[in-house]
Amino acid sequence: MTPSVTPVAASGSDALFECIATRIPGCLELRPRRHEDERGRFVKVFHHDTFAALGLATEFAEDYYTVSRRGVIRGLHFQRPPMDHAKLVYCLAGQVQDVALDLRMGSPTYGEHAVVELTAQIGNMLYLPAGLAHGFCVRSESATLAYKVTSHYSAEHDAGILWNSAGIDWATSLPILSGRDRQHPGLADYVSPFPFP
Repeated sequence: MTPSVTPVAASGSDALFECIATRIPGCLELRPRRHEDERGRFVKVFHHDTFAALGLATEFAEDYYTVSRRGVIRGLHFQRPPMDHAKLVYCLAGQVQDVALDLRMGSPTYGEHAVVELTAQIGNMLYLPAGLAHGFCVRSESATLAYKVTSHYSAEHDAGILWNSAGIDWATSLPILSGRDRQHPGLADYVSPFPFP
C-alpha cells in the first residue's frame, strides 16, 4: 500500500509537518521542517494547533527517552485501559527500525504492523494512537529514542506482546532483549481490551 502524503500547516502556507499515513489507521509518520545552518539543526517536534488540526492528541502527561545499543529490541509495549495512551516517538540520536502493531478489535488492520525508519538526521516521528503496541530495533551503534505519552506510567496496566510473534521482519536476527520482553504473551494468545474507534 502506497502511503498518502498530506502537508499540514498551523497557519498560512508554511507546512510545519509532512504527514504520511501508514497502513494502520490513525498511525502517522510526521516529518517536521528542519532548519540547518553552520551551527547545526533546529527541529520542532510538537505544535499544539497543528496536532489538533490533524486530530492528534495535544495533551501529553509524560516525556522520557531511552538509550540503547545496536541490536537491542525493545517491545512490543503498551498500556491497558484505562491507562492506555497515544504516543509520539522520535530519534534524538542514531537510527531505529520503529514498529507499530494494531491491537484494536474491529480494526481493518488488527494484528498487522507498520514499520518506519526513524533517524535523528531526518528528524521524522511516529504517532501511535491508543490501542497500538510499540517496539523498535536499534540499527546504529546506539540510539536515543524520545517518547511523549498521553497518560502516566502505570505498572499495573503495563503490558506487551512477544517481539517475535507478530510476523515482524526485524533488522537483527540476534536481538538483545530484556527478560521482561522475552516473557510477553504471543499475539495469537492475547485477548485485546482495545476497541476500534
